[in-house]
Amino acid sequence: MAYHNETEQMALGFAPQAVQEEIEGLVDSIIFASEDGKFAVFRLQPSGQNSRVTVTVSCEPPLVGQQVHLKGTWVTHPRFGQQFKAASLRLEAPTSVEGIERFLASGVIDGVGPAMAKRLVAKFGADTLDVIEQKPKLLETVEGIGKKTAAKIVASYTSQSELREIMLWLESHNVSGALAARIYKKYSSFALDVLENHPYKLAQEVEGIGFATADAIAASLGMAGDDESRVAAGIDYALQQISTGGHCCIPEEPLIERTAKLLRVDPLRVGEVLKKQLKLQRLAVESVGGTTLIYSPYLYRAEKKVARKLLYLQRYADVLDVENPEGMVAHWEELTGLDLAKAQKEAMVAALTHGILVLTGGPGTGKTTVVRGMIDVLEMAGLEILLGAPTGRAAKRLAEATGRKTMTVHRMLEAQGGRQDDGASMFAKDADEQLEADAIILDEVSMMDIVLMQHFLDAVPDGCHVILVGDVDQLPAVGPGAVLKDILRSEVIPAVRLTEVYRQNEESTIVLNAHAINAGRLPLCKPAGDFQFWEIANPEEVARSIVKLCVEILPKQGWNPLTDVQVLSPMHRQECGVENLNKLLQAALNPPAEYKGEYKNSVRTFRLNDKVMQTKNNYSKMVFNGDIGFITAVEADHITVQFSEDLQVDYEKNELVELQLAYAMSVHKSQGSEYPVIILPLTSGHYIMLQRNLLYTAVTRASKQVILLGTKAALNTAVTNDRTRKRYTLLAERLAGALNE
Repeated sequence: MAYHNETEQMALGFAPQAVQEEIEGLVDSIIFASEDGKFAVFRLQPSGQNSRVTVTVSCEPPLVGQQVHLKGTWVTHPRFGQQFKAASLRLEAPTSVEGIERFLASGVIDGVGPAMAKRLVAKFGADTLDVIEQKPKLLETVEGIGKKTAAKIVASYTSQSELREIMLWLESHNVSGALAARIYKKYSSFALDVLENHPYKLAQEVEGIGFATADAIAASLGMAGDDESRVAAGIDYALQQISTGGHCCIPEEPLIERTAKLLRVDPLRVGEVLKKQLKLQRLAVESVGGTTLIYSPYLYRAEKKVARKLLYLQRYADVLDVENPEGMVAHWEELTGLDLAKAQKEAMVAALTHGILVLTGGPGTGKTTVVRGMIDVLEMAGLEILLGAPTGRAAKRLAEATGRKTMTVHRMLEAQGGRQDDGASMFAKDADEQLEADAIILDEVSMMDIVLMQHFLDAVPDGCHVILVGDVDQLPAVGPGAVLKDILRSEVIPAVRLTEVYRQNEESTIVLNAHAINAGRLPLCKPAGDFQFWEIANPEEVARSIVKLCVEILPKQGWNPLTDVQVLSPMHRQECGVENLNKLLQAALNPPAEYKGEYKNSVRTFRLNDKVMQTKNNYSKMVFNGDIGFITAVEADHITVQFSEDLQVDYEKNELVELQLAYAMSVHKSQGSEYPVIILPLTSGHYIMLQRNLLYTAVTRASKQVILLGTKAALNTAVTNDRTRKRYTLLAERLAGALNE
């Protein structure tokens, strides 16, 4: 079989070799296995020989002791010599006594280790596997095996047999057998039925399997290119891609064009299938101003539920027993000695008089002061308050600013390890078991996508007062929707926008420059001030200067390069992208040493003391996208990361794909954070990402110093380019009643 590597768009297989050979034997040892499961090197003992050969495969490795049958070609590696490059790998049950013992001793069967494997083989010899499969009662005659252990061994061996059957099925259909474990974990004994009759379910329900793999399986079954199930799955996949761009929906014609191009089928056929999917209510549709917009059902539900709950909170929140809210705010001013501006007072009064309120404003406009005041007056009114934010770093900032306990939205909702069919996370707190609070204040709401907002609002009890705080001019959420922007655009939900800048002095220009950038004006930069611009044309020199800043210059000024300084970049690739900067900074700030354990693969190296970031939500470990930590241990089978004083997480080697180095990060990933010093390269290579809201977001992450490096042309482009990409959403229209719901 030819293995296929899954990419975002297509599956790429090995090209046929001129001369192929077949070998079989026992897996002796694993030399290397990539963390993404797409490449492995192992040593094989060919059947009937005492020698060992090196084998490379483009999949997860088999287990030590397993019998394998390989097809491939002999190649000569310039460094490692002769190797067998396998194009196909088939697992077979071992038949020799030695092979059976090594197979059982490998740990593949629950309840059996090396000592138990030796006792089993000593008792049953070459019939050991037959005994497990057909005469399990005999297992209880072996020392150390009781009824429970025997049952565990049989169940584990049965699952391995079923797994082997799935693997053989995949290989016979020219698809990587390495996917078998994921498929079996999801469907168990129903896996073959799904593979043979519903292959496109794999792309929707099995993590790590995309449309391209499901499409390859369907093609191997002889499915026609314009088969209805293929076209329907292609439409779903196109909608999924569209949602990763921040859209909740898409006009009908672009969806048809995109799907037709993806599948290489007639657009008319796509239109026919789309019409049927809509009729069967497998997709959702809205028509606005003559434009037909198509939704995935879960995003349609999320958008409708958010609009409905916001309007409900506006109309039916409990009226507080406060006779004179203005007087209460004035009393708070007397107690604190603060003299609030008009808009700030309006916001605090609105918190007492409205069930839902949006507070927005840029840096230095007094949002934090107002939030502290809101907490105080709401507590004066006898309310129990919850405080939260979308990320751990944003929640920590809110806690520091208010002196109150805060939590992430995921922790507030008690995120669980399960998943819903639509892929949305499961929460213990929902419409059936709601939060216990009279008022909830959420900060950094611009980071929340429509799905997370839906789950939050589901859990808000009737009568609860909700205050949403954020800077609408920052980058929108990574996920679908533009929730904060749409709420404000609707002009239906009560909102206060703070515009007057208070947090400034003669020595600080960060806040003033942030507002200048937001207004489309170039920032004022001083050579030795708190807002610097280093004009450097060569991207390689920019990268070297960033390293010098972190290693030499800033530490001499008293800044810790790991905790006080954060390097940001508009892009992931190129000389000044996140990936290359991380490599350079890791080498400079945390070089290898004999005492430092490390894990290395073809993509990256993780080393003791490295600064790392979690890149996806992991509900079982309770770590979430954007969480920052430091590697505190590198062991043979796992790496330990300390994310906070009370959160230490172990990662097995196959889980490290969830981590990346965090010496540098994207501007998007930095949202919700604040660092004393921010460093940002702006080069011509970043042209596609040079946008005003990106620069504004980066600059507003700094509290003490901003250092920009690059060209004046790139800086000018970033400041003047306010053409942010339109996101297709209808939340504002739903709130404004334009859809007659």
